[in-house]
Amino acid sequence: MPNSFFEKLKKGMGTNMEIKTGKSEKEFKKSGEFKKSGEFKIKTKPIEIKVEKIKQPEVSEEKVKTEKREWFKPEGQLAIDVYQNENYLIIQSAIAGVKPEDLDILIENDLLTIRGNRERPSEEREDYFTKECYWGPFSREVILPVEVDPSRVGAIMKEGILTIKMPKIEKEKKRKITVKS
Repeated sequence: MPNSFFEKLKKGMGTNMEIKTGKSEKEFKKSGEFKKSGEFKIKTKPIEIKVEKIKQPEVSEEKVKTEKREWFKPEGQLAIDVYQNENYLIIQSAIAGVKPEDLDILIENDLLTIRGNRERPSEEREDYFTKECYWGPFSREVILPVEVDPSRVGAIMKEGILTIKMPKIEKEKKRKITVKS
């Protein structure tokens, strides 16, 4: 049984030369490509790599500031109450200063999204003592805790309070199955 690769390696015999060079070990030694230490003589050609500097397009600081503001416009998060009664899931929110036509209310599967924009009624001043009101775009996404019928959802705005009523879909909890013979 021939010696294993590791045994050959320990003894310094090398590996089968025909696999790597297409020549037997004797032919390889005679050709002069084999050194006495058992190392292979490898002929390589240098590789030339060209590195070019990439030119950055010239952009003004003002354009960068404008693009940053447009890319990341902060959005206020709407405060809401979510509750239910026997037949409806109800969401309420105080949205003073927003016209009903400026609201977008979307329902998709089990997600309700409310979006809008609260416009500042007067010009901005810089000498505030307290500034707590949010002006500008706002949104809120709510994962609905129960299944609702999206075709019968209604929204009402009264005295700055938005109320969204969604009829719940009641599934039969128990159902008696009759067995036919």
